[in-house]
Order: sequence, then structure tokens, then C-alpha cells
Amino acid sequence: MSLLETAKTLGLRYFLVSYSDLMGTSRSKLIPVAAIQEVCKNGAPFAGFATWLDLTPADPDVFAKPDPESLIQLPWKPEVGWLAADLWMDGQPLAQGPRNVLKRSIARAAQHGYEMRTGVECEFFLLTPDGQSVSDPFDDQKKPCYDQQALVRRYELIAAICDALTDLGWEPYQNDHEDANGQFEINWKYGEALQTADRQTFFKFLVKSLAELHGMRATFMPKPFSRLTGNGCHIHVSLWDREKKANLFADTRDDLGLSTLAYEFLGGVLNSAEALSALVTPTVNSYRRIHARGTSSGATWSPNTISYSGNNRTHMIRIPDGGRFELRLADGSANPYLMAAGLLEAGLYGMAHHCQPGPPSKTNAYFEQLPPDMRVLPDNLLDSLRALQNDTILKAGLGEEFTRAYLKLKRAEWRDYSSHVSKWETEHTLDC
Repeated sequence: MSLLETAKTLGLRYFLVSYSDLMGTSRSKLIPVAAIQEVCKNGAPFAGFATWLDLTPADPDVFAKPDPESLIQLPWKPEVGWLAADLWMDGQPLAQGPRNVLKRSIARAAQHGYEMRTGVECEFFLLTPDGQSVSDPFDDQKKPCYDQQALVRRYELIAAICDALTDLGWEPYQNDHEDANGQFEINWKYGEALQTADRQTFFKFLVKSLAELHGMRATFMPKPFSRLTGNGCHIHVSLWDREKKANLFADTRDDLGLSTLAYEFLGGVLNSAEALSALVTPTVNSYRRIHARGTSSGATWSPNTISYSGNNRTHMIRIPDGGRFELRLADGSANPYLMAAGLLEAGLYGMAHHCQPGPPSKTNAYFEQLPPDMRVLPDNLLDSLRALQNDTILKAGLGEEFTRAYLKLKRAEWRDYSSHVSKWETEHTLDC
């Protein structure tokens, strides 16, 4: 069925043809239904320099070609359908387009018969419209995680989001109040990596839009408040046989339920962890979460070390049960497409080169003495960008054009941040 026919069936009047730029910002055009066939054929034109794609005003237009399989009808505005789009320029896929980057990685995995499946846990805060404080003044417990009273006070909004996911067929299975005051999480069923990335991108749009309709502001910012736990985006990863639809990570004979292939994939992720940080903790603010002091609840729930364990939440990677692992490093500012692509490329390298992760750590990484040889995560965005620059594995897998563009924009972001004088600097240096 064509998109035009689908529009008639669903009662759509418009399509939002959307793409994600290198900073993770969603860009779109509102296309009347009558024009969608032309857009599907040739794409919707955008001035690339106007968004974060490392293009110049002299470059030709980029064209966003929608993927019909990604169609999502807006639950709060059902006459509009959202479409994820791939970027093209000069008749070729744009090398640094984030969705294109992930699709290239998926295609490489497919050549070996692999399909990566992912599930994400997107944490977010519900704030006052000015973004200065949590929206619920009574949500003030020292340990607010799973607080029933605070959860039910936000029932109307949380239920509206969950109902929307149910109607969309995403199979949501739980909603909870998280470890910070005003912080929530809604989980839905895992799926193929591109589908999950599309859905994660739309989920942020959905949550922010419904929050606005309820007089609130939702944020996925990694660390909006220094005293509270930050917004993580834990991602669960498994690898499947494309033809047999069998989980290649599962092995019941192993103590943690993982196969040899899974350990090699895990070894590749650990091997490139510093460089991967540039993709999954991609903002200056990300490192406020990773290297935070203990929060008011008693723990940051964020990793500091490049390590893995069984069902132990203090490490970068947790293995909660057999057949999958959970990367706890990523946060709410991560571009969903680049996060998945980076993980897949690191894992493919690990399998190809039989990387070994070593034995799992059984320590409490927050409160116990750590082994002297245990690597730690980058201290800041600049360190992670330098790691990506020096990581030949991810650079080769993700592509030189993408890596060059991404590093250029992110270094400019770091320089912009570094040019600002903070209140802390004034307080501690004014009378030096």
C-alpha cells in the first residue's frame, strides 16, 4: 500500500518528514498528503547548512527521502503522520546522515547473517515550563525511586504516553518514577536496531509534546540538577541470526547466560569504550552525570569505570540475564542512530578479532577499592572526542566522512563551552 493510500485509510492530512542531524536535533517539513508521492520519489529539500550536518551555504540541497516503514500516526494529532527520512545529496546517500550511518552498519552485519536488536530505557524529567524546577513541588523525597504517590500525581500524563505507545503497537510494559525527584521512565518492547532508533527519536518528540499539552516541560538532558540523579538511556543489546531468528548471544551453559560470540562482541565494546563515549555521552553536560558526586538519593546510578559485571548496576555494562547485555553508559542526549551504530561497529570488530572482555567484575564500583588496572571513562567531552579521533576501529566502521564531520562540530561545541566564564570560576578566581 502506498503512503497516499495509507493516508486515506488513516485519515491523514499531512506528513512530518523528519531527519536527525549530527547534534541529535530532529528536523522536519510538513508535507500535504497530495504531495507525498513526489517527496517519496525525490525527497523533501533542505538547506543542509541550516542544520548540524557540517555543510556550507555553497553546498547543494540535501533531500530527505521518507521511509514508509517508519510511519507513525501522531496520537495527539491523528491527522498527521511522522516519517523518518534518509538524507541524500547529489544523488547519493549523505555520508554523515545519522540514519544513513546506522543503515550502513546494519548492512555490514547482515552480510554475516547478523541482526542486532535493541531496547532502550529513556529517562526524563517533568519540569515547570521555565525548566528551573521539577513540576511537582511535593515530589521531594530523599529516595524518590518508585514513589507511588508521586507517580500517581502524574498519572494523567504518564498514562497518556503509555496509552499512545499501546495504540501504536509498541507493547509498553512498565512505567515508573525514577531515582530523581520529578524523573520518570517508560519502557516498551525491544526490536530491530533501526526500528528502535526511529521509535526512540519519536518517543522524545511524543513525551515533550504531551508534556507541553499538560502544562509541563519534559527534558532528557543528562544532568539538569547537580544534586539529583541524571537521565540515563540504558540500551539492551542482543545479536540474532537473520534467517533462523535465533538469539546468538544466548547460551544456558554459561554462568551469565552468554555465548562465546556475545563475549567477543562485549570485548569489542569495552575495547572502544573511550571512543564510544563520544557518541553515547555526546555533550558537555553528559560528564556531569558520569563523574557526578553522590546524589541526594545516595548513588548516581551512572558508571565511572570501563568494566562489566553480572546483575550489578555499578558497572558500565550489566548482564541482567542470559542472551543480552545492558550498556549503562549512554544518556538522554545520545543520538539514537549513532548510539546503535557505534555499538554495532565495536561489537562487529570484537567478533571478527575474537576480543576477550576478561572476567566480570564483582566489586561495588561506587564504594569499593577498584583494581589499579581498571580503565576509567573519559573525564569530559574533549577527552572522548580525542579518543574517537584516535580509534581506528570506529573511524573505519562509521566512515571517515562521518567521523570528520562529527568531530568538527563537536569540537566547536567544546570550544564554545570553554569560552564561557562560569559562576564557579568567578567565585574561586576573582580575588586570586
